[in-house]
Amino acid sequence: MAISYRPYEPQQEMLLPASLQDWLPKGHLAYFISDTVDALDLGAFYARYAGGGARNQPFHPAMMVKVLIYGYATGVFSSRKIERRLHEDLAFRMLGAGNFPKHRTIRDFRALHLKEFCDLFVQVVKLAREMGLVKLGTVAIDGTKIKANASRHKAMSYERMQQAEGELKAQIDVLLERAKSTDAAEANEPELDIPAEIERREVRLKAINEARQRLEKRQRDADIERGRSDDDERKPRDEDGNPKGGRYKREFGVPEAKAQDNFTDPDSRIMKRAGGGFDASYNAQTAVDDTSHIIVAAELSNNAADTQQLVPMLQAVKDNTGEFPRQGLADAGYRSEDNFEQLAVLPTELVVALGREGKSQAQVDAATYPHTAAMAAKLQTDEGKAAYRRRKWIAEPPNGWIKSVLGFRQFSLRGLHRAQAEFKLVCLALNLRRMGAMQVA
Repeated sequence: MAISYRPYEPQQEMLLPASLQDWLPKGHLAYFISDTVDALDLGAFYARYAGGGARNQPFHPAMMVKVLIYGYATGVFSSRKIERRLHEDLAFRMLGAGNFPKHRTIRDFRALHLKEFCDLFVQVVKLAREMGLVKLGTVAIDGTKIKANASRHKAMSYERMQQAEGELKAQIDVLLERAKSTDAAEANEPELDIPAEIERREVRLKAINEARQRLEKRQRDADIERGRSDDDERKPRDEDGNPKGGRYKREFGVPEAKAQDNFTDPDSRIMKRAGGGFDASYNAQTAVDDTSHIIVAAELSNNAADTQQLVPMLQAVKDNTGEFPRQGLADAGYRSEDNFEQLAVLPTELVVALGREGKSQAQVDAATYPHTAAMAAKLQTDEGKAAYRRRKWIAEPPNGWIKSVLGFRQFSLRGLHRAQAEFKLVCLALNLRRMGAMQVA
């Protein structure tokens, strides 16, 4: 018996339907992102193209925004991959509506609108609030390290910088002496382009010198913040400026020998990687609302410690939503007497761990650390224990989704300011993905 197949005619003139929407199922994420972007204020994107003429017609900003957000929401971050998806992926083609920008155009649009994408993140947070998805009852704060777009082979320690500067200066001196040699001597080395060799080493020397100066400035700023000065004669002093005895381990403003600077992304810092090892990274901070796991604040720092991020993160929640949350949860990485004192005047009830989970709590001197002692007492109550148990459930999933679901484990952009904007774009895309899923449900 002959087998009958469904029609298959790949050479037919019209393989796709007249409307690409017919190919995407109802409730597809691309529809939600498209409709949401249409409801947002894109005036800042349009303003950049005001005054353009017919000879310079850019791609429609709304289309570019939709394509970029959908790309990040589906784990496609590379401008080259987005360009390819616009040809191969039905959802991208629907959002592009017959437009096929090149990867350079996509890359440049993202780079030119960093502030605008940051503002869109805030708009989406406010939209989620209006939809009832953000209640600001309890907000949990958590940090995660994300690799910078920086080569580990383009980093150098302070000690090695000092050595390399001396080596390069000596090499340049030797080459300069060779350049002064006679024509006959030069003829014996026909393959050596002395001017080019000198220039190459001078460029390298300049880059190392600038990196060394960055490290030294960074260390001077850190020393000043700790109360040191360049005339303290290496004697530690108390808060009143009186010598405490002993000596500092190093001179003022002089970095440790192992301190590193990265040439490809100088703003990045060496941070410990989960599971062991170290990478040039940034410390990504999120504040997550407990109602729907919506990220209500997203900030980036090149300080590996979380301690200094608690106050800014709660302020960011206030800036983005118009009010502080009623309760804020954080792990022991955010504990400090200064933090607790600063935040005591806020309407937010803090529940912050004082030690590593599973470890016994150390005794707190209430006379010296009254706010920390009060936190310790709160954590011993049933209410405090119940509140803190919720922290991991609220705060950690979004960071896991960013890395495991979206696959965002390394920044595409370099520099703290640019990476900060990209992180907010990631969180914006994740929020829309969450909101779209809840709309369908």
